[in-house]
Amino acid sequence: MKKLFLISCLLVVCAWMADAQKYALIDMEYILKNIPAYEMTNEQLSQVSKKWQNEVDALQQEAQNMYKTYQSDLVFLSAEMKTKREEEIVKKEQEAQDLKRKYFGADGELYKKRESLMKPIQDEIYNAVKEISEDKGYQLVIDRASAMSIIFASPKIDISNEVLVKLGYSK
Repeated sequence: MKKLFLISCLLVVCAWMADAQKYALIDMEYILKNIPAYEMTNEQLSQVSKKWQNEVDALQQEAQNMYKTYQSDLVFLSAEMKTKREEEIVKKEQEAQDLKRKYFGADGELYKKRESLMKPIQDEIYNAVKEISEDKGYQLVIDRASAMSIIFASPKIDISNEVLVKLGYSK
């Protein structure tokens, strides 16, 4: 009987503690869509990306043209000339791959540029969420845009509009 009483008391205390925690949701995609600086940054990154992709494409096209020329001249070339041309083609293809890696690789220029442009916006959002959380006593704030396991969440706990207001973008 005592064990049953202790277990039921423990369950009541655990339920009370779980209920005492406050949590909220934000929708980072929604917040970012409503920040003009984010849209401008995305456009700027898109333009830079297209410019760099055109440079890479130009090198790849040049390598293809060299290969086509090589194919058409193949019967007229000596063994030494064939080897030289093949090396030039391989060098041009490698140059295109190196440029692509430089611009679009894991630590490439595009990644660095995106990080340098987006980090201030993300920091601003983080600070706004942190301030709201501290003011309202939230222990946990979840981003519903990246939390794929959330099936349903009450709009009452979504503080995305409060974050936008805190940032100066009233909704």
